[in-house]
Amino acid sequence: MRKTYGTQIKPLIFSTYTLIFILMGCGSIKKTIKSQISSQNLQNSFHALFIIDAQSGKEIYNHNGDKYFTPASNTKITTFYAGLKLLPKNIPTLKYIVVNDTVFTEGLGDPTWLHPYFKDSTAINWLKHQETIALYNGNHNESRYGPGWAWEDYDAYFSPEKSTLPLYGNVVAISNNNGLEVSPITFLDKTMVKDTTTKRDEFHNQFYISSTEKDTLEVPFLTSDSLTNQLLESVIGKKVISTSYFPEGEKQTLYGIETDSIYKRMLFESDNFLAEQLLMAASGTISDTLSTKIAIDFMLEHHLDDLKHQPRWVDGSGLSRYNLFTPRSFVQILQKLHRETLGERLFGIFPMWGPDNTVEQWEDPTTEPFLFAKSGSVGNNYNLSGYVKTKSGKLLIFSFMNNHFRVPSSEIRNIMYTTLKHLHQNY
Repeated sequence: MRKTYGTQIKPLIFSTYTLIFILMGCGSIKKTIKSQISSQNLQNSFHALFIIDAQSGKEIYNHNGDKYFTPASNTKITTFYAGLKLLPKNIPTLKYIVVNDTVFTEGLGDPTWLHPYFKDSTAINWLKHQETIALYNGNHNESRYGPGWAWEDYDAYFSPEKSTLPLYGNVVAISNNNGLEVSPITFLDKTMVKDTTTKRDEFHNQFYISSTEKDTLEVPFLTSDSLTNQLLESVIGKKVISTSYFPEGEKQTLYGIETDSIYKRMLFESDNFLAEQLLMAASGTISDTLSTKIAIDFMLEHHLDDLKHQPRWVDGSGLSRYNLFTPRSFVQILQKLHRETLGERLFGIFPMWGPDNTVEQWEDPTTEPFLFAKSGSVGNNYNLSGYVKTKSGKLLIFSFMNNHFRVPSSEIRNIMYTTLKHLHQNY
């Protein structure tokens, strides 16, 4: 009897000491984190850090995790989740109905048509084999810009217009190293070398590049139905007719490239154009009208209704300062992503983040890659939300948000990296 009692109590003693050790370790980690986010550089601004254990859901640390912040490009995490819930494996690229020898088509927001990175020609090659093409552009209720976007960014590379059938990423690529080169070539006669900081007239497709510019400029162009037709005609080699109606009947769908490749590019490059178009494309799976608001409202009602703090979510990219999210909300969304997506797939899409910013190759020689996170920055704000893989084999989910600081963002990033690396090494 005595022997049996002894074998039972040893595990109990071991568990008690283990628990004490864990609690002491957690206390030390919390103390270190608190000292980091109490840095003098953070005294006059607004900061938050919320961390949970991915497996247990246990809250590890919470400082201002329930406060609302301007998320900037952290909004793309929510757009990514919307894509995973609403879009199929391959992106819907157009819908069509064939009537006699005419194919009636409408774009579905697919951003990859002739995109300078993806260079997808799936739909282009399909259209080349059609007799007569009628293009319908009335299947949306979008403005060219999102709510709250800065109007003065009309010629900035990060602010292309939204459209149902975007071509070339809705930007003109201009270089002037060995003579003027413009793509698409349609805009060559509307581009001139001129020493000015303006890259395009605000209300016209007239473009400029400085004589001293060595880089290739990417300048958004003004979209229109007539321009879409013109650009399409130049690549498919046949007339495209604009139509004001779409025939009755069952529409067929043509699919493009795999959506995972678009998600990865969007998150790694923080590409605003891809984010906006993905949200439009997602809306096309639940409605005949392409609409950012339709996609957002559907996600908030059906897939994000359990968030403790409902966000103010207005666009796909985070360009708008109208967006408001709490760190806890981002952690909840990241937890959903982890639970609903195979780990290997998720960490193949989610970008690595190093002490300087998003990285393609891990830059810290003292550790294996341990940070998979999406950053988000807009003047005086820098946020980071994602996953920390610890040396002990655990996975932590966090959101580290910083708004309204006046110090250089590099100082904020250093504090964030030091804090998260400590978690990696000690939790």
